[in-house]
Order: sequence, then structure tokens, then C-alpha cells
Amino acid sequence: MKLTLLRLFMKNSFILVIIVLTLIACTNISKLPLIDTAQNNQMEPEPNPIYDDAEPPVIEPEPYYTEAKLIAVGDIMMHLPQTKSGYNAASKTYNFDSFFTEIAPFLQGDWVIGNLETPLAGADLRYTGFPEFNAPPELADSLKLAGFNIITTTNNHSLDRREKGILLTLGNLRSRGLIPVGTAASPEEAEVITMVTHQDVAMAILAYTYGTNGIPIPEGKPYLVSLIDETRMKADINKARELGAELITVALHFGNEYHSQPSEEQQLLVDMLFHAGADIILGSHPHVIQPYEIVDVTTDEGVHKKGVVIYSMGNFISNQDRFLNRNKPTDVGVIFEVGIRKHYPDLTVELMYVKAIPTYVHKYQKSGKLQYRVLPLEATLSGRNDDLLMPKDYKRIEAYYLEASSHLESMVVDANVQLP
Repeated sequence: MKLTLLRLFMKNSFILVIIVLTLIACTNISKLPLIDTAQNNQMEPEPNPIYDDAEPPVIEPEPYYTEAKLIAVGDIMMHLPQTKSGYNAASKTYNFDSFFTEIAPFLQGDWVIGNLETPLAGADLRYTGFPEFNAPPELADSLKLAGFNIITTTNNHSLDRREKGILLTLGNLRSRGLIPVGTAASPEEAEVITMVTHQDVAMAILAYTYGTNGIPIPEGKPYLVSLIDETRMKADINKARELGAELITVALHFGNEYHSQPSEEQQLLVDMLFHAGADIILGSHPHVIQPYEIVDVTTDEGVHKKGVVIYSMGNFISNQDRFLNRNKPTDVGVIFEVGIRKHYPDLTVELMYVKAIPTYVHKYQKSGKLQYRVLPLEATLSGRNDDLLMPKDYKRIEAYYLEASSHLESMVVDANVQLP
């Protein structure tokens, strides 16, 4: 009996020991590291693309640019023979489209600017020519059809039909989708800076005249006509920049009539405007062409840039004749073209090139009255296939073209601007 109990105890004790040893073994195994610690300290941890603190690479956008084109012409005049030329007696209507048929392909740009040197006040105020002009509003239709979209209205003939003429002219231009610059119907309107954006380039257009042929601006209404005034012009340029203008074009009606070179007064005024921040300056009034100039300038704000000025673009359309004006070329004008480029992503804007395209007012008889048309001189000479031109006309036009081309380039300086 005792032996049996001893054997039973020993058997159970053996089983108990086995269980305890098994538990101890399991406990020790669970405490072993999964990766050897010494070996782990010598290995570089692999980067985690999700939690890595490094900044992602910056991908710069590819540079590109947009291009735009400013086109401008000089004086758009309407002497009485021109008005009669556009009159249709059968329908009692006016149409001047034929004036611009040949030249219209050269007026296709973004900003196309002309200086309107006549009121368009309607028949009630009587149509007249020099010295106090008034032309049919239908002229605006023909200008729009030819390609113009901006019309400067401040010049020495702005008040030829007094205040009423200014107001009617503004209305007739705006009703046809043309933008007038330089005269205003109210003080509030005069304070507005004309800003026109094309190809993502914001351009301000300002316009001023030296005077109004002695016709007084109505008392208390100086806003009607924008006069050349240094303080006012500087303030307008600063305001345009504050409004976000990337380019500023200033149209100036100034200089001496029938003088083919700019006066010292013109040059000083242009220099002041460039230093104040103007980029492009368009001159009119002398009725003959004066040279253009490309300059490097550092503005009053310390900005270094290029500027372009043409001192006079001559007559675009008129009845003036060089033989009646002391042999001055008053029947020759110029289309002035400036190429503009805006760069991305830095948003800089620069002037790329300048072109000066001489034009000629061809007058001829048809249907018992004088007819008018503006011709591009170089293209006309290149084709020599115009049925309305005789060999003697081509000879005259060739002389005009050579004279105009040589004269226009007489003031050009090398300013690293691509020239035609």
C-alpha cells in the first residue's frame, strides 16, 4: 500500500515538473527579441515615403509668352471735299468705307488707335471743313470697319462745335463700340483711366493736347478737354500703374505744324514722360511725319526699361496737298506698329519691335467728284497692279516712299530692339 502511494506521488510530481519546465521555457521564448539588437543597431532604417520629413521636389513651370500688337496712325481729318465725296445724293446718306479699303489689312492689331481731328456732331450743327470742322458720324462706322477700336479726341479741333460737339462726338463713337480718349462728358468721367487689355496685357491709354485753337474751354468745365499739363500727366501715369497697367501709352497733340523735325519743347516733354513711367508715346499735329526714336531710360522710380516715341505720324487722311503747303508732305502719313510680348511665369512685359509703314492719300476723280483712299506705299510699289494709278503716279509714290523711309529712321538709335 505504501509502495503504491509512493509510486503515485512520484508519477504526479514528474508530471508537475514537466508542466513547470514547459511554462518556464515558453516564458523565456516570449522574451527573446525578434531581431538581434546588436545587429539592428548596425543597420540603416529604410526611408518611409509617407512619413519622411524631406520636402517634395519643386517642379518649375515651363516658360512661355503671349504676343500683342499696338497700331497707331496720325490725324484723321475731314475737309469739306472729303465729306462731299462720301455723300450719296440718291439715298441722301454718307459712306466713307472706300477711304480705307486698301489700308485696312494693315490695321489689324490689338490696340488700333487713330487721332480724330474733327467733331462728329451731326448734320444739325452743319458739316464744315477748315477752320472749324464737323463731319458726319458715319465716318465712325468706316473707322470701325477698317479696324480701329480706340480714338483719341483731344486736339486743337476738339471744341470746333463747342461743348455740344464734344458730347455728341463721344456719344457717336461709343454707340459704335469705339473707345474715345482725351475728352470727357463729366468730371467723374475725366478721372477714369482708360485701360484696355488684350492678350493678357493691361495697357493704359492717355491723351493730351497743347490747346484748342484759342476757343476757350467753358468756365468751370476743364474736364471737357485733356490739356498738356506736367503735374496732371504725372499723376495720371502714377494712377495707371496703381491700377495695374503693365504698359502706358500716351498720345500727344503737340509740336509745330509742317516741321519735319521735333522741337526742343517736344523732346523735353517726351523725356519727362518717359522718366515718369510712360512706355509708348504717339505724336500728332504737325501734319507731316517726324522721326521715331527708341530709348533706354531709368524712370524716377529707378526702373530701367526701353521706351518708344514717334514725334508725329503725319496725316492719315485729309485733303491737304503737299504742293499747297509749301511743298511739305502733308499727303504722307505713317502707320506705327509696336510689338509687345508678355513672359510667363515671371509676368514681365517688353517691347519687341517697331515698324513704321508709310502711307499716301491718293486723290482721283470719279463720278464727277473727288475720291480719296489711303494706300500703303511699299505694298503699292511692290504690286504695281493698281488700275487707278498711272506710271507717273508710281514714280511719285516711289519718291514719297524713299523720302519717308529715310526720314523716319533719322533719329533711330540702337537700343537692342529688333527693327524691321
